[in-house]
This record gives sequence, structure tokens and C-alpha cells, in this order.
Amino acid sequence: MPPRKTPTARQRRLGTELRKMREHAGLTPAAAADLLGTDRTTISNTESGRFGVSGERVRTWSGHYECPDAAYIEALAGMASERINGWWEDYRGDLSTDAIDLAELEHHAAGFRSVQIMYMPGLLQTEDYARAVFAESVPPPRPARQRRQLSHRLRRRDVLDRADPPACTFLIHEAALRMTYGGAAVARSQLEHLLKQSDRDNVTVRAIPFAAGGFPFASSSAHYVYGPVPQLDTVQTDTATGSGFLDSETSLENWRVALDRTEEKSLDPEGSRDFIRKIAKQV
Repeated sequence: MPPRKTPTARQRRLGTELRKMREHAGLTPAAAADLLGTDRTTISNTESGRFGVSGERVRTWSGHYECPDAAYIEALAGMASERINGWWEDYRGDLSTDAIDLAELEHHAAGFRSVQIMYMPGLLQTEDYARAVFAESVPPPRPARQRRQLSHRLRRRDVLDRADPPACTFLIHEAALRMTYGGAAVARSQLEHLLKQSDRDNVTVRAIPFAAGGFPFASSSAHYVYGPVPQLDTVQTDTATGSGFLDSETSLENWRVALDRTEEKSLDPEGSRDFIRKIAKQV
């Protein structure tokens, strides 16, 4: 089978974890190839996500690498064994790879914790609000692309409706709550939708008022996605120029601490609902 031209973020992540496991064992690619009875090219292409790998091979490699973490190995084997083409693949070629990878990441997530500074969380946006946000892009998207962006954004919300929905905590700054994308009526409807979503058993919404002061990474919105084991967590960050994915041990730990400290400054869920109702009346 020829190498993949454009492995997904999930495929790259599996390869990255295999590389980390090899390096932790103190093995060079050449030494690992000798140990596993293969060649350096196979090791390299597998670790870059360009070659697929079976769950059984993951278990075999981890045994040779003497990895002691059974839960971690089984999580990786599960990633390797899964063969699905999710709904997000329908958008490949139309939207950015980051957008496609985020939808795939959310599909497999055990849970989310998100902090949003200037926008409502994508998973909680109404159609009109999302359309207004996309309309502010520079340069403005062509109508066909905007329709695809909007369709993709709305389909992402389905993850909250599945039989085993992920547990989600959304930390939303007052700035985002007060921004009137699409005008007052759209903004008010968005706030009402936010209140309705906060009634879900698996959704917690916490507001961060201006009065709370500063907090870590205050200039960055982020989406912390929990994997089946902590080592497979991922952070997706948003900036004015695009998004990125972070999965190093240091990045994950820093974001966990930052989100903990930010949540400490937010209002509790009931106080947040009262705060959002107050803003909705002022819009």
C-alpha cells in the first residue's frame, strides 16, 4: 500500500506516540527496525502517519519497546484498529485540514473543556450567529464556501446529541457574551440558545465576567479535548491567522493548569445563567 499523502491529525498523533515510545526506550530508528524485523523506512513512515498500522502491531511494537502502561497501549491499539470515514471527510478539499481534523478529534473525544474569549463556542453556536461570524472573515468567503463552512459548523454540534455525549465545560468570557455578531436579534437568540444548551446534563457553561480580572492565556481561545487516556489529550488553539494542535506533555500540563485557574475565576453554573440572562436583556 502506498504511503498516505496527507495523513489526518489523528493518524499523525498515533505515529507521534509510537515515536515517543521508541525514544523513551532509548532506541534509534535503525535499532528499532532491527529489533522489529523491519526497515528504517517503515519505522519513519509509520511514525509520521504516512503508513497505517494495525492494533496488533501496536501491541507488538510496544512490547519490544517495553512500555509498561497497558491502558495507554490499548488506547493506541484502538486508534490503530479503527477504520471509519466520518462525516467530516465529505468536506475534505472544501475546508481547511484544521477544520476537518477538529471534527474528527471531537468525534473521538471523551470530553471537552473550552475557553472562549471573543466568540461563542463553535459547538454551541446558532446557525445565524455562525453565519454572521463567517461573514466577518477577511477576505470574505465566497457564498459556496460559506455554505460549506456553515454546514460543517452545524454538523459538529451533533456530537452533543449522540447516545454517549462527551462531558463538556465551556468557559466563556463576558466579551464573547456581549459581542453582537449579526445584530441585536441574532445575539439575543444566541444567548437564549446558550442558556438552553446549559440545561443539558453533559454541558456546563461558566461565564468569566470582566470583573474577574486577568487569567492565564487571556488572549487565546482554546479547546481542550480529552482522549481515552491523559497522554492522548489534545489542545486546539485559535488565533486570528488560524488554529493549531498541541499535544506535548508540557503543553497539555500548562493548559490544564491554565484552565483550572481560569475556571476558578469564572462564575458557578447557576450564577453564569443569571449573568447571561442579564446580558440578554441588555442586548
